[in-house]
Amino acid sequence: MAEQFDVVVIGAGPAGYHAAIRAAQLGLKTACIDAALGKDGKPALGGTCLRVGCIPSKALLDSSRQFWNMGHIFGDHGISFKDAKMDVEAMVGRKDKIVKQFTGGIAMLFKANKVAAYYGFGELQPGNVVKVTQHDGDVVELKGTNVIIAAGSDSIELPFAKFDGETIVDNVGGLDFTEVPARLAVIGAGVIGLELGSVWKRLGAEVTILEALPTFLAAADAEVGKVAAKEFKKQGLDIRLGAKVSKAEVTGKGKKKEVALTYTDAEGEKSLVVDKLLVAVGRRAATKGLLAEGTGVKVNERGQIEVDEHCHTGVNGVWAVGDCVRGPMLAHKGFEEGIAVAELIAGLPGHVNMDTIPWVIYTEPELAWVGKTEEQLKAEGIPYKAGSFPFAANGRAVAMIEPAGFVKVLAHAETDRILGMHLVGANVSELVHEGVLTMEFSGSADDLARICHAHPSLSEVVHDAAMAVSKRAIHKAN
Repeated sequence: MAEQFDVVVIGAGPAGYHAAIRAAQLGLKTACIDAALGKDGKPALGGTCLRVGCIPSKALLDSSRQFWNMGHIFGDHGISFKDAKMDVEAMVGRKDKIVKQFTGGIAMLFKANKVAAYYGFGELQPGNVVKVTQHDGDVVELKGTNVIIAAGSDSIELPFAKFDGETIVDNVGGLDFTEVPARLAVIGAGVIGLELGSVWKRLGAEVTILEALPTFLAAADAEVGKVAAKEFKKQGLDIRLGAKVSKAEVTGKGKKKEVALTYTDAEGEKSLVVDKLLVAVGRRAATKGLLAEGTGVKVNERGQIEVDEHCHTGVNGVWAVGDCVRGPMLAHKGFEEGIAVAELIAGLPGHVNMDTIPWVIYTEPELAWVGKTEEQLKAEGIPYKAGSFPFAANGRAVAMIEPAGFVKVLAHAETDRILGMHLVGANVSELVHEGVLTMEFSGSADDLARICHAHPSLSEVVHDAAMAVSKRAIHKAN
């Protein structure tokens, strides 16, 4: 007989574990099911983000940045050294320790909040019953008054470039190279491609990024993309746009393995031979095998579970959140959806504002944005005014030898309400939240311009950009 719960969550990634913990905090008897195993073969909570995504990639980005700075910035500080070397095994080991620390931390939070954890594959049956096939082969059934599906997403595999975990890899393999590849190709100039491409470039790899689209970072503000592309080129990243890959053939054996790529661009068919290939063309909802016949839950042509604005599936007591539903595949979007659904189940108000979800790419310089781009505002016929300010005119940024980039604030031409903020530069992953917060409170550019910012600080660039909207920036000509 199935054990009864108020809430059963399928998936313990960002959306799922937030939903489970918040539901338990609200006094609901909660269970959470997750199938993932860590590198040690033991259950590891936290989903793609924590195990093989957000957290481990940031660990490698930080390690590689330290190494890069030694050869490119430390000399300007008057710091000298001899024969700097990177121990890739130690770098990856540090990353693994961080992952283990945080996956273990979620297990502790489950225990502290009395969330019952089940390790295995969950399949939703009719009547809000979840069949769990555990790793030891045992099958248990859980019945939830409410079921929250938070199954996450998987890497998209190209038919001509199947993952082998060694020579042709996705983000998982790209985080675990045992040595720096001499030549690395990346298919896709999105978040994963740019971040992992940057990691291995900083450590000495020759990195070529092949992007099928003719525009670099089409989702970002065009000016941000232009500045970012210029900085990446300076760093030696070879980004080729309009490059559509059609073939990837692995040749050789052992350490002599290579990947021969065929792609087409505006000039015709071309070839490229590399030692490793990272495929980073996006992710798809991990809904395969998730739903038994007769549940009533609908899946669209992209494999996403269909939900309304409150993440309800239309089936009584069944909800879905995170990467397996519409909207951006971002961990923090999943966080908020998981919490919102738990609160809705408990009879509280729950809401996620999709218009104020920040986007960040953790390259060097960082890229971040929230709200509308200039291109979107023009296309929608919304009258706006813009103010921007460069980091090169900011004392703190220059002192840090981080002068690249700018902050741009977009405000409605009539109401002055902030419609978007776009940033490229040092630590903009933190600064973008000034825009998020102001927009959440329906603030104006003038509101932001009249808030005192500490001097000297990078945040002053946000302040100056807000002042520039009304052409009153002090530290540049308006």
